[in-house]
Amino acid sequence: MKKLSVLLVLAVLPFFGISQSIFDKYDNMKNVGSVTVNKSMIRLAGNIAAFDEGDQDAQDFADIAQGLDGIKVFITEDAGISEDMGKTVKKYLKSSNLEELMKVRDKDATVKFYIKQGRDEDHVSELLLFVSDINSDELDMGNRKFESVLVSMTGDIDLNKIGALTRKMDLPKELNEVGGR
Repeated sequence: MKKLSVLLVLAVLPFFGISQSIFDKYDNMKNVGSVTVNKSMIRLAGNIAAFDEGDQDAQDFADIAQGLDGIKVFITEDAGISEDMGKTVKKYLKSSNLEELMKVRDKDATVKFYIKQGRDEDHVSELLLFVSDINSDELDMGNRKFESVLVSMTGDIDLNKIGALTRKMDLPKELNEVGGR
């Protein structure tokens, strides 16, 4: 009976969100820089930002942080890994319910935003950003020659708050459209 209980718990565990992401293979890969921020660290940063009651940007950040479950960022300078990232993103898009929110293509890079619908039209449960075809000669990145950047954010993400923050951060104007789908 004890063995059956353990087996049942192990079989059901993945359905409670303790599963790995398709992108986790890049975590320990040579030639890939990665940053993984878990829910506890995000909450801590949000709580610190919430102390500044007079700053609306800090409050917006704190609100966004409270809804996030995790952030994963993968960066590579390796063309082969970059190509694999592109294939992995395509594979993931086929198996998930993500839709393309926006695509920006210019001489410097191709940026694609994907979302998974959340509890209403202003919220998403996942935001995926994939930057490829980066022209390092046109961008001032010091001696770095990035090929691709992959960012995955999961949780209850309010697009209006993200849009408000991007408008205030002096980012490219195309990014401001994220909150205004």
